[in-house]
Amino acid sequence: MVVGLAVQEDMLPGRSALDKFEQAKALGIQGIEFWGRGLTEKVPQIVEAVERTGVKAAAVNHGGQSRFLDPDPAERERALEELRQSIMNAADIGAAGVIFVPHFSAPLLPDLSPYMSAVELEAELLYTHLRTLSDYTDAMDVDLYLESINRYETHFLNRLEQSAAITRRTNHPRVKIVADLFHMALEEHDLIQAIHEHKHEIGHVHLADSNRRLPGQGFTDFTAIAQALDEIGYSGWGAFECGKPSNNAGNAAGYLNDLPACLDYLKRVGLAG
Repeated sequence: MVVGLAVQEDMLPGRSALDKFEQAKALGIQGIEFWGRGLTEKVPQIVEAVERTGVKAAAVNHGGQSRFLDPDPAERERALEELRQSIMNAADIGAAGVIFVPHFSAPLLPDLSPYMSAVELEAELLYTHLRTLSDYTDAMDVDLYLESINRYETHFLNRLEQSAAITRRTNHPRVKIVADLFHMALEEHDLIQAIHEHKHEIGHVHLADSNRRLPGQGFTDFTAIAQALDEIGYSGWGAFECGKPSNNAGNAAGYLNDLPACLDYLKRVGLAG
């Protein structure tokens, strides 16, 4: 089973960090995943809430900010500085790592075929970024998790194997990949096989069903997922990253109503203790 269950901050009701931590504790959830944008000013409140509740800051999800793979050097440097800030924030709140998607939407770099395609250029640029970021994450004692997302959100890195090719080349123990079950349901031919094939690269898991709702509300076989994660010896976080709650669309209170049943379901299938 995963070492602990976490939930993204916007899935919990509450106006303050402490409110959200107390809600997580009441549910029996061990951690919270925070968004990178605007996180710096919230660090003191999060640290206090961790100390008061015992619930941990599981990870920082960097989210969509500036563009890492932009042709403009100034835009790339802005993106790297924002990611370094997320890494520093993760260290300050005690989070295990930072999740980042290197690019959303269509390519911005030119197609220079036959020399290199736009995707090949993007892969080289990302690898160059990771060579310096890996040392920074190591100094901060924080992992960096590269996330593959589906083809409707990006043309670049849709499957685990594509992200793993980059992290293997980087060859640094701090640089890993995210297994996001929603995106995997759209892109992987076999979710279980993909988990097994990348057992050495997976550092973080995002929990969502095939329809991006809570586990148990779609078609993903979470019994098989739990077994696969157990077989590869996965010991990281499993963090809920879901869409609209089923009974209160657009309101975190809807998740609060749905999560107890979901947690019971995950215990039955062996994904939670």
